[in-house]
Amino acid sequence: MTSKSRESWPGGKGPSGNSSRKERRRLSHVDRTGRPRMVDVSDKPTSPRRAVAEATVKMDQETLTLVIDGQGPKGDVLSVAELAGIMAAKRTAELIPLCHPLPLTDVSVEITPDRKVGTLVITAAAATTAQTGVEMEAMTAASVAALTVYDMVKSADRFVTVTNIRLLEKSGGASGTWRRPAPKGSEEEAEGAATGRPRPKPAHRGRPPKRT
Repeated sequence: MTSKSRESWPGGKGPSGNSSRKERRRLSHVDRTGRPRMVDVSDKPTSPRRAVAEATVKMDQETLTLVIDGQGPKGDVLSVAELAGIMAAKRTAELIPLCHPLPLTDVSVEITPDRKVGTLVITAAAATTAQTGVEMEAMTAASVAALTVYDMVKSADRFVTVTNIRLLEKSGGASGTWRRPAPKGSEEEAEGAATGRPRPKPAHRGRPPKRT
């Protein structure tokens, strides 16, 4: 790669990378010269860590019925997608270049259908006892589970959409616990304000989540 092209990287020396040292240091996977790096976690203490992520798959109502009834063109969509998410979490470091390989202690993927709006809500949780967090493992599990759903129903519905891939919460490490705030005006926000804590997610409908 040429030095000119590197100037366009975050933290580079060119006009697009003319940020302060403090701003550059916020990008933990980029060094002072703009080169990508794996963060050194040698000095971090080992501690329990957990993360929960979510993805949504929207489809036609008829397609959703096929999925719920286990009559999709490729078989049991929910079971296959849940298993695919678990497998993906275990291989996150092979897919995301700068992730640390982690010894996962638990992975679960739960898919909840919502007939009213024609969606499948995929919730993935990952846990470890390590020197760095498992956000990417949870996000990867949710993403691959959603893509698996798409693959298994695309022949019946070309308009399937994968959306809202996001981290819901994480805990452990120096930064402690973080939770995504509920949308303004939602039932979750109202209940959280009344009780001082986020509203728990609804229980899985029909089948327990698959775990490692």
